[in-house]
Amino acid sequence: MNTIIENCCKMLLEEKLSIAFAESATAGRACMEFSLCKDAGTFLKGGINCYDAVIKETLLEVPKQLIDVYTPESAEVSFAIAKGLVKLIDADLHIGITGLTSSGGSETPEKPVGTMFFCGLYHNEKIFEDRKVFDGEAEEIILKSVEHIALLVSNSFQKGLL
Repeated sequence: MNTIIENCCKMLLEEKLSIAFAESATAGRACMEFSLCKDAGTFLKGGINCYDAVIKETLLEVPKQLIDVYTPESAEVSFAIAKGLVKLIDADLHIGITGLTSSGGSETPEKPVGTMFFCGLYHNEKIFEDRKVFDGEAEEIILKSVEHIALLVSNSFQKGLL
């Protein structure tokens, strides 16, 4: 078990907070990794795998125009999928994750493969938004992204946002 994720899970347990994920590029891996924590059933509500843009649009109600303008792999869409998740899963924290784990998406020199976008909402209010570029193969990028989510949530505890 990853120590950063495990510590984040302990904080969620101690504060009696629940978490849910809307995952695009990580395709359910964040939810899976958090499920491995002790007493995960106490704080983990679940997640939506919205890898395809159509799922973002239909299930999470992300406007097609937003995806067309900013691309599915963007800060704007990460925020929108987190907002859409609020309507589907009752939790204290809603996390949206999008990005590029391999070529074939919307990569550019300014947004290379490895670029990931994160958004966290606490009771429907944004507590973090981040963009990070990771090196490595797709699985490494995904694992680093899940660890980064745990860091962002943990930092939100330390900043008194949770």
